[in-house]
Amino acid sequence: QVQLVESGGGLVQAGGSLRLSCAASRTSFSINVMAWYRQAPGKQRELVASITSGGSTNYADSVKGRFTISRDNAKNTVYLQMNSLKPEDTAVYSCNADRVYGLNRYIYWGQGTQVTVSS
Repeated sequence: QVQLVESGGGLVQAGGSLRLSCAASRTSFSINVMAWYRQAPGKQRELVASITSGGSTNYADSVKGRFTISRDNAKNTVYLQMNSLKPEDTAVYSCNADRVYGLNRYIYWGQGTQVTVSS
């Protein structure tokens, strides 16, 4: 079993920055795609950003130019640098790891970390 451990959430004023980290408990295998999702109260969970093992990235339109996703493949760790934060970025941010091994696909989730942006 693999666990994803997130850190870096908190309270910040609008315009500020936060950096989230998510580390997999095992580093002995590769993870194809790592991503960050968020869910605000009363809203559906949405993809914020994703990154492949090769470094290809994808961002939600709402965070393009403000957030940067990166990863350390050797550590199976993914980061989310969030700049110019807005109150609408307030949500629980969860880390996701998507691994394909042979014919099997494994999806793992972190426990979530709260990000609150005050106006």
